[in-house]
Amino acid sequence: MDVRRLETLLMLSRLGSMRAVAEETHTTTSTVSQQIATLAREAGTPLIEPEGRRVRLTPAGRRLAEHAVTILAALEAARLDLDPSAEPAGTLRVAGFGTAIRRSLMPAMARLAVDHPGVRVRILEHEPAEALSRLAADDIDLALTYDFNLAPAPLDRTVVTQLLWSAEWALGVPAADPREAAPAPEVFARYRDHDWMVNSRGADDEQVVRTIASMAGFDPLITHRADSLALLQDLIVAGLGVGLLPADQETLPGVQLLPLKDPSPRLRTYAVVRAGRTGWPPLALLLNLLRTNSA
Repeated sequence: MDVRRLETLLMLSRLGSMRAVAEETHTTTSTVSQQIATLAREAGTPLIEPEGRRVRLTPAGRRLAEHAVTILAALEAARLDLDPSAEPAGTLRVAGFGTAIRRSLMPAMARLAVDHPGVRVRILEHEPAEALSRLAADDIDLALTYDFNLAPAPLDRTVVTQLLWSAEWALGVPAADPREAAPAPEVFARYRDHDWMVNSRGADDEQVVRTIASMAGFDPLITHRADSLALLQDLIVAGLGVGLLPADQETLPGVQLLPLKDPSPRLRTYAVVRAGRTGWPPLALLLNLLRTNSA
């Protein structure tokens, strides 16, 4: 099978339309269609099927696109092995939550722009569950996710996970409240009659809240759900409840952070890729930069 046709099929699986592939490759939709048709004849099976005015990959097309990732990565690795001076090139699709994008990905992208301009990065902001779903569907190449030590994410043998960094979290409460050091269950117990706030797009911090609250002997009343930590602080200032916040971030006037220990909740951030994909030079390069920046 022709490598360029495999690249075209893989691009079609990622971009979703022949027109998008044509624009990306500076060709025509007719050329893209001919390449896919020729590849289908070589494979001996249809690779695309109509879907309204567009096309989609058949099950065989999706399987071949999966193989194309491994094949093209192996070819790129071989090319670099034979010519170590060859420059990695390609487009990386990365999905992750905002903090990891700002703290880890953007510095790595700045380094890539200077040292490896042939490697481009496309960013999508997603919470972990959404990012991992897109990774499983091969809609992205890398997911930046998180979990909490008190709510660990389940292990998945289909992916490779690289720990980037971790951060302590604290309980955000009104600034006028007493600040007394105590184990986390005792701190939580002071707020058993308060409304509580958790993330609206993920269940991890809610699990942490419920775990510590159960140790304190009560079931927290989850009243508000917000994706934005800034909004959560606004709600605390307005007296609408309490919730978990990063212990190392600055707070608004009117908000204070109560340290938590025994147990101490920690958010852990990961770079996640599909198993067998780490050999693709652009992805390996980005993973190395993320690891270095997190050291």
